[in-house]
Amino acid sequence: MDSEFWLDPQLVRRRFSRAASRNAPADPLTREVARRMDERLDYIRIEPSRILDLGCGTGLDQEALARRYPTAQRILADFAWPALVRAQPPRSVLRNLFSRSPRQAAVCADARALPLATGCVSLVWSNLMLNWLSDPMPALAEAHRVLETGGLLMFSTLGPDTLQQLRAAFGDGAGKRVHRFIDMHDIGDALVRAGFSDPVMDMDMLTITYPDVDALLEDLRLTGTNNASRSRPRGLSGRKEWAALRERLEAIRQAEGIAISFEIVQGHAWRAEPKKAADGRDIIRFTPRSTPR
Repeated sequence: MDSEFWLDPQLVRRRFSRAASRNAPADPLTREVARRMDERLDYIRIEPSRILDLGCGTGLDQEALARRYPTAQRILADFAWPALVRAQPPRSVLRNLFSRSPRQAAVCADARALPLATGCVSLVWSNLMLNWLSDPMPALAEAHRVLETGGLLMFSTLGPDTLQQLRAAFGDGAGKRVHRFIDMHDIGDALVRAGFSDPVMDMDMLTITYPDVDALLEDLRLTGTNNASRSRPRGLSGRKEWAALRERLEAIRQAEGIAISFEIVQGHAWRAEPKKAADGRDIIRFTPRSTPR
C-alpha cells in the first residue's frame, strides 16, 4: 500500500481526545452523514436487539439510533477515552433504577481488536471511522466477527476526492500535507474478504463553504481531522508556503465563500451463514425431505 495511506494511530487518538476534551463544536459533516445513514435504514428490514456504534466519538448518533430502535441495547465503542466520557452523560441512581430504556454501555477499544464476544450484536453502525485506519480490513473483520448471523454492518467513510481543493492548493506538496483516502472499490473488496455478503455502496459529494482560509483550517484542527499521515512534515511550514496556499484557495472563492468538497462513501453489508468452520473445513447443510402423506 502507498505510504500516503499509512496513518499514525497514536496521533489520531491524541487529536480526537483533545477535540473531545475541549468541547469542540459538533462536526457538521459528520452530522449530515449520520442523517443520510439513518435515512438508508428506512429501506432495510432489521430489528436489532443490540447495536454497536463503532467509532462513536462523543455519541451524537445515539439519539437517532435510540429513536429508531427504542428497545435495542446500545454499545458505544471508541479509542479516545475523553470522547467516551462525553458520550456517557451522568445518570442518577434513581434514573438507573427506574428508566425503562435499555442501559447504554461503553467500551474504550481499538476497532481492530474489539473486547466483545463473537456474534453478540445485531447491527454495527460506523460513521466516518474507517477513513482513520491505514487498512480497513482488520476492523471490517472484527465487525464481521461480533455480528450475529443475519446481522447488518452500516458504515460511511471518506473517498479519494475529499479535500480536493485543499490538495490542489498545496500543489506538489499535497501528498505530504493532505493524506489520501481509500477508494470505494477497495472498501468493497475488503468487505468481501472479511466475509460479508451482498455489499451495497454508493458515493456522493458534499460541499462545505467556509468564509475564509482560517475558518477551514480551524475546523479541521478543532474536529481533529487534519493530516495524520506518517509521512507528514514534522517541522513548521514557511511563510511562503502558507502565503501560496492562501492565495490559491482565495482564487477559488465564490460569493458564499471557499467551497471544499468531501467524497462520502456509504454502504451496508450482511453477515451471512458461514460457509467454513473455524478450523477451515467447509460447512455443508442438508435439508431433510418432507415425508409424503
